[in-house]
Amino acid sequence: MDQRLTPTAPTLRPSVAAGAHSDAEGRLVALSTLVEDLNTDGAGRRAPTVVDGYDTESSLVQARLGIATSLYASLRWKHEPTAQHCLRTALSASGWAELMNLPSAVRDEIELAALLHDIGKIGVLDSILSKPGALNAQEAAIMECHWLMGEQILRGSCASQGVIDIVRYTRGWFDGKRGHVDRHGDDLPLGARMLAVVDAFDSMTTDHVFRRAMSVERAFDELYRCAGTQFDPDLVAVFSKLFESDPLAMQAAAARRWLSELLPEVIEAQWRRGQMTGTQALPSTNSMFQQRLIESMHDGVIFVDANLQVLQWNHGAERLTGIPGKGILSSTFLPSTIGMADEHQSPIGDKNCPLAQAVREGVQWVRRLHINGRGGRPTAVDAQAVPVVDDQGLVVGLTLQLHDVSDEISLEERCQNLHDMATQDPMTKVANRAEFDRVLAEFVKAHRDTKRPCSLIMTDIDRFKTINDTYGHQAGDEVIKSIANMLKTFCRSGDLVARYGGEEFVLLCADCDNATAAKRAEEVRVAFSLVKHASLGQRCVTASFGVTEIQPGDTPETMIRRADRALFQAKETGRNRVVQLGVGGDAPAEDNRITATSKKRLAGNMLLKREMTSDSPLERNIEKLKGFVADHHAEILLTDRNRVQLRIGGDRGGPLFKRQSDRTIRLIIDLAIHEESFAPENNPRALFKRTRITAMISPVKSRERRTAASMERARQLVASLRSYLMATDVDGVEAVTEDAGGGLWQSVMSLFGGGTPVAFGADERE
Repeated sequence: MDQRLTPTAPTLRPSVAAGAHSDAEGRLVALSTLVEDLNTDGAGRRAPTVVDGYDTESSLVQARLGIATSLYASLRWKHEPTAQHCLRTALSASGWAELMNLPSAVRDEIELAALLHDIGKIGVLDSILSKPGALNAQEAAIMECHWLMGEQILRGSCASQGVIDIVRYTRGWFDGKRGHVDRHGDDLPLGARMLAVVDAFDSMTTDHVFRRAMSVERAFDELYRCAGTQFDPDLVAVFSKLFESDPLAMQAAAARRWLSELLPEVIEAQWRRGQMTGTQALPSTNSMFQQRLIESMHDGVIFVDANLQVLQWNHGAERLTGIPGKGILSSTFLPSTIGMADEHQSPIGDKNCPLAQAVREGVQWVRRLHINGRGGRPTAVDAQAVPVVDDQGLVVGLTLQLHDVSDEISLEERCQNLHDMATQDPMTKVANRAEFDRVLAEFVKAHRDTKRPCSLIMTDIDRFKTINDTYGHQAGDEVIKSIANMLKTFCRSGDLVARYGGEEFVLLCADCDNATAAKRAEEVRVAFSLVKHASLGQRCVTASFGVTEIQPGDTPETMIRRADRALFQAKETGRNRVVQLGVGGDAPAEDNRITATSKKRLAGNMLLKREMTSDSPLERNIEKLKGFVADHHAEILLTDRNRVQLRIGGDRGGPLFKRQSDRTIRLIIDLAIHEESFAPENNPRALFKRTRITAMISPVKSRERRTAASMERARQLVASLRSYLMATDVDGVEAVTEDAGGGLWQSVMSLFGGGTPVAFGADERE
């Protein structure tokens, strides 16, 4: 599925933080997470060891497809990111089928269909698969045909009609409005409805050449938004609950079943004829040291082979172009991919590609070029192309280095200056807590001004007290130094590592979104878990990670509290894992339009009033509201059926990072929350659920109503609330409102230990 074809068309990454990338940031996203789970399979045999992801991928695919492995191999050589997506989707769909206790035969069909549901992309042009922008009408029509091509490929080799039906009907929408199939609703095969959800979620949470990955929360909001139209609403709700349990264990169980439980005769029975060999591990592009050097470079570095297929796209190239490396790997490089223009800013056509000329002639060149930078901004670069020649004198590829020569000083360079001046923790030689507090405020301000993402990773060593009690504090200190060094190893230009306290560390990631930060945290988690500590008798230690990204309305306080909450969830759900919270840049931006409410004077002391709607159900929004309350250190003053009243800024100790000269602004937020039914324009007979929120903000003291600081703080809180709830402003749609009842009060209060609703007196507000 290509997200450029439909309004939603997302894809599934069934892990809160998908797996590590050891070669070119992305061999196999999900499977490196399974290394420790697959070391010994259910039959007691040693499972394959993963170095770069390929060995495990090949073994899993061969175990599941048998003689049909070459079908997957063909897709992998055509477009590796699509093949990896199919494998992740198959593992997740298999785990989901097991948790739903589906019959073994049905599960087999779902696994095979998921592994090969995108096989038709073999017939799609490379220029379309690797296009960074939106597809035109002709390209979209070609991409849409990949479903039909895939179905025809499977009809020629697959003996299971169930597998073919799942692949065919996965493209069908639940309401029958799109997909061009002859079934809809519950008449669609269950496997097709499940695969549509999994496929969409993984696509949304995976980097592509045409867009970066969404945050997990944003992806789920998209699923809920399209529940009842594109997706089966009941399955969306079930998948959401299953995902919140343990998606990595779900994948690991599916992989273990493939490796140890499937019988060869059952596998081969699904295919008609033809003896095919399995896939072979692809050679790595660079050595470990070369890879580390390339990824840490500030300049963009791009490797292409003799056919201009992208082999390497480092972080510097991502920063310059805004195109994620994982999404463009294995695609054909074209000047239009990065909007390449000459020194006079005249566009360079794809037929006149200077890289192709350098490969043909084997001649090195250096020239001034212009490319489309982040956000489409023209960026001047000094480009150097160096052909790579083998022992026989044949050109086998080319290295392109892009050096930014624009007048603007990058955000990373500004943050790097802060990093260079950082005061250090004496034991670990990373920044100390005081320096982190100062730099975090600068980070948040800089990234807010430039509208670029900024993420925070917080980590804590698991069961550290046991280490100190068993091996002594000196051994514990060595473990602390080890994780500090590991975090420094994974630093990029502009990042900051700091010791937050004890065995707890933080990593500030410049120009890094939620999904990318979660992957980096997963890389650190896996690498640290494999380190053998001499001070512990060669034993290994694990750590848990919480990840978040700056989002509209954030302050340094809310950002770090959200990361700390994610870390707490990682500890509570089993340790040695990564949990990502927050929607980051996916959140709706603050609406500064003049509305009917803002044109008239608000009654009483009210500063601001906003009405919003969220496509998520009431229960999910209550969970999001809990996060808002916790991260803002809000005090619940009153709960009454569908009304919640909060006080923010009333803590006597003052907020985090507060200066002594700062004055605390105390505000009251009144929230009215209703679940409502509505009928979409394209289907007036259907009724769907969404949540309406009315937020009214007033100062605790009336004399603060007219201060600019109070109004600015109120706007920040509205923007933050909108981010947490993934809500949009009401556009006047008529709806039937349903009372939320007492369940809302009990759900919110349960987070804080229950108790009787408390109402504040009128004198306190005065």
